Amino acid sequence: MKNIDGKLFKEMVVTGAIVLHNNHPEIDALNVFPVPDGDTGTNMSLTFSAGASEIEKLDSTDIYEVAKKLSKGLLMGARGNSGVILSQIFRGVSMAFEGKKEVNAVELAQAFKNGAKVAYKAVMRPVEGTILTVIREASDAVVQYAQEGMEIEDVFSYFVKEAEESLERTPELLPVLKEVGVVDSGGAGLLLVFTGFMAALAGEEIERVEIKNDSTKEALVDVESDGEEGYGYCTEFIFRLDPGKIKAFKEESLRNELERLPGNSIVVVQDEDIVKVHVHTLKPGNALNAAQRYGEFIKLKIENMQEQHNSILEANATPAAKATPIVPKQEEKEVAIISVAAGDGIKDMFLELHCDYVVSGGQTMNPSAEDIVQAIRDVHAKHVIILPNNSNIVMTAQQAAIILEDEVDVQVIPTKTIPQGLSACIMYNPEVSLEENLDEMNDAIASVKTGQVTFAIKDTNIDGVDIKANQYMALCEKEITACVPSKVEALKETLKGLVDDDSEIITLIYGEDVSDEEVEEIEAYVEDTYEAELECVNGKQPVYSFIVGVE
Repeated sequence: MKNIDGKLFKEMVVTGAIVLHNNHPEIDALNVFPVPDGDTGTNMSLTFSAGASEIEKLDSTDIYEVAKKLSKGLLMGARGNSGVILSQIFRGVSMAFEGKKEVNAVELAQAFKNGAKVAYKAVMRPVEGTILTVIREASDAVVQYAQEGMEIEDVFSYFVKEAEESLERTPELLPVLKEVGVVDSGGAGLLLVFTGFMAALAGEEIERVEIKNDSTKEALVDVESDGEEGYGYCTEFIFRLDPGKIKAFKEESLRNELERLPGNSIVVVQDEDIVKVHVHTLKPGNALNAAQRYGEFIKLKIENMQEQHNSILEANATPAAKATPIVPKQEEKEVAIISVAAGDGIKDMFLELHCDYVVSGGQTMNPSAEDIVQAIRDVHAKHVIILPNNSNIVMTAQQAAIILEDEVDVQVIPTKTIPQGLSACIMYNPEVSLEENLDEMNDAIASVKTGQVTFAIKDTNIDGVDIKANQYMALCEKEITACVPSKVEALKETLKGLVDDDSEIITLIYGEDVSDEEVEEIEAYVEDTYEAELECVNGKQPVYSFIVGVE
């Protein structure tokens, strides 16, 4: 085959999305650090599936038209640093296809080289030994290899071989990979996408595999669905159980019944006589009927996710659309603050500190650029300050800012931890100018030291620390300083690494797995050991037993 048109390119993308989805848990497992937030595979799968879903219903043989729509879907669906970089690679590919209805082997090679160039430009400080290295080295090699008249299969096979060899070299470029004995997870995810492309070029059909306990289900758009099955209705409701049915009611029974409906993302939570339900389904009425047999509704909310998704993409489809934003119904604020956080207690802390909107997310569940774009629109402000509060969300927030650059002034303060975000919020003063606030908030980040306690997911050794699965690790500014059987002992080790004679305030945010007795023990320990003032808050966060901020 000498050329690829839009129809074949679409098949390549859809197959690439399926291959990445089917294997994303293995990419997650390549996480260098043994913390339960190895989400590179998940983020890349969600990102690429969002792009694939945008072109799935597109009936076009024009490769630029398909690539351009793919790029927009990836842009909005990007999650985490790996997802943002993936979206930028294919943005560069799309740019190289402009004006072409089909491409030959040489043009395809040059397009991926342009993808590498655009991806590098998107990263402030590119790190070698990552997905960036893999796409750069592979595309440089294939541009040298490709000649006019060559078969597409031949050139792409060479491209994939070079990507494989580059991936194998990543541990030599990034010492931490070599220490733990893994290759770069982002590069491995990209290689899976290209493997899917190869399968499509060979005419292979690969079925999407349903993965048990798949953490991508909630946000994943099924690339095999037709019509609107990928979206449907976000259905949320709370009902009170009838007195005679409280003892007989089982969460699992209702959950199983909802699972039989066409849909996903099912959550059923009971608290005494109150039950809260969340489900994405094509038939919200059936979900309501299933629940109403047990009691009466207190609160209902049903939203058409397809319409929400389309309105965001249409608003950003062209420069003209960007230049004429929808006028908000409510009065526009001068400045609004948006924060990213997980845990109801932490969300409440931000809302009490000048924050206008909290986007759900954090470790293991990074929000997409589309989530942040929607939040920016929802706050209806002339100037919006974003606090990502996670190093893996900073690039996503910056991408959201770029998407809306002609519509709203968005400033991203690169907070990488919850304590940094809280300190930045505290410094916000509505009585002074935006510039003064940005300076004060950025300065506040530098004055905060962050520690965390979480459990290890595997046995390993990092920087001389022996890690045992299911024990608790003390993390001081992202460095693992100890691994012990008790979460309380791990916290003590964390404090030891953070608190010094100059420390004045210790903010301790404890998670959903911490008992009242453990909190009391910690409070007594801090009071006896340190002179700094202690503020202890129930953050109700998952994954991290303790988050500590020291100022």
